[in-house]
Amino acid sequence: MTDETKVEETKVEETKVEETKVEETKVPARATKETKAKKQLEATDPIVEKDIPEPAEAKAPVVEEDPTTPAAAVEETPAIVVDTVVVEAREAAEDLNQADLDQGVVLKKGDSVRGKIVKIEDDKAYVDVGYKYDGIIPLRELSALSVENAADVVSIGQEVECKVSNINDAKETMTLSKRAIDSVNAWEQLKEKFESGEVFEAVVADVVKGGLVVDVGVRGFVPASMVERHFVDDFSDYKGRTLRFKVKEIDQENNKVILSQKDVLDAEFQVKKQKLLSEITIGQLMEGTVQRLTTFGAFVDLGGIDGLVHVSELSWSHVEKPSDVVKEGDTVSVRVLKVDATNDRVSLSIKQAQPGPWEQVEDTFKTGEIVEGKVRRLAAFGAFVEIAPGIEGLVHISQISHKHIGTPHEVLKEGQDVQVKILEINPDDKRVSLSIKETEDAPVAVEKPERPGRREARDPNADAYKNENFNITLGERFGDKLSKFK
Repeated sequence: MTDETKVEETKVEETKVEETKVEETKVPARATKETKAKKQLEATDPIVEKDIPEPAEAKAPVVEEDPTTPAAAVEETPAIVVDTVVVEAREAAEDLNQADLDQGVVLKKGDSVRGKIVKIEDDKAYVDVGYKYDGIIPLRELSALSVENAADVVSIGQEVECKVSNINDAKETMTLSKRAIDSVNAWEQLKEKFESGEVFEAVVADVVKGGLVVDVGVRGFVPASMVERHFVDDFSDYKGRTLRFKVKEIDQENNKVILSQKDVLDAEFQVKKQKLLSEITIGQLMEGTVQRLTTFGAFVDLGGIDGLVHVSELSWSHVEKPSDVVKEGDTVSVRVLKVDATNDRVSLSIKQAQPGPWEQVEDTFKTGEIVEGKVRRLAAFGAFVEIAPGIEGLVHISQISHKHIGTPHEVLKEGQDVQVKILEINPDDKRVSLSIKETEDAPVAVEKPERPGRREARDPNADAYKNENFNITLGERFGDKLSKFK
């Protein structure tokens, strides 16, 4: 063997070593692609697995030896050809695997899919889930509540998650359920909200007997007593309104969810009430809204706490019932009379937020003036007559009538209109003295005639005797006794 031949053999060996290293580098890369492809197939549930052909073993072409060709050249050619064929075969297999992934995925009942609404009809909605045909969501599977039209629940382009209820590739039909997925997610979220006490918003879907129905992924019910802090007689205008709720009770086994807006309002009311109680002061003038009326007064909302205006503090004039002066919803000015932070009570007055009638009484009335009045109260010693709102004067029993009476009830009754004369005004003591009898003429006294037959017989000398006695002097009468003092 010549030196030139040895050099050629050495080069061939070096070439084979380098090609082997390149092949070892390419094979792991191809293996990684194949592994990813298999994992993608396995992750897609369900999948129709197809027999993917393994890349065929590349056979080196037979090269006939030419006696004139050097031995080194004959050995070098097969190695290069084999490497090229193997690489091309493996790349072709990888392309085939990816095509199978794109076209070989098959859905089955129970799978969860995501897609977009592409078409809406009255009783169904069509969803593109990336499959070879669209899925259909029937009206009853769109929501946990009863709906009349699919457009009330979803809109075109909206992304939804659904569960495959039924699928038939032969007929290319796929039935989906949005309600099933919403229900699963809703129960988890509602349990979290119940445990944390979270406040959330929801739309009133319907008004039913006894309360409201709310769509929270499942059917939520709000009893009538848990809607507002006050009594509501008619809920017809609540449908479609967005309210704030807390989960009051949850029972997944019995498909029961009770919601409450009243709990939210009560919590806010307590916060505002404590803040107001710490800031409010006696004598303070405030604005409020009449919330409700009772027989004994009116409750006024001051913006976080309700205060009571007693019936006696509604007006300076006499009030039979609160509804004669105010009604629910009225905005009124009130003055704070008392604050009881311990019992969360505030006493208010409407009349004391207005000018008092006694401040101008002397400008309104004059002593000796005769005015109209109304009998408000009767007592044993006289009658109280109102001559202006908030101003009552006393008619003493001796000033009621010219004739003698035992009690005022003999000639007067409560509510009676009378004329009175002002005898005296005392604004400092808030007193007015009145008289009824001085508005009337005194009756003329009539002498009663003597009855005949009852006149006593008189001594004809009686008058003379009387006159005679009147003419006797003291000296004549007591002269003998007075002489002793001389």
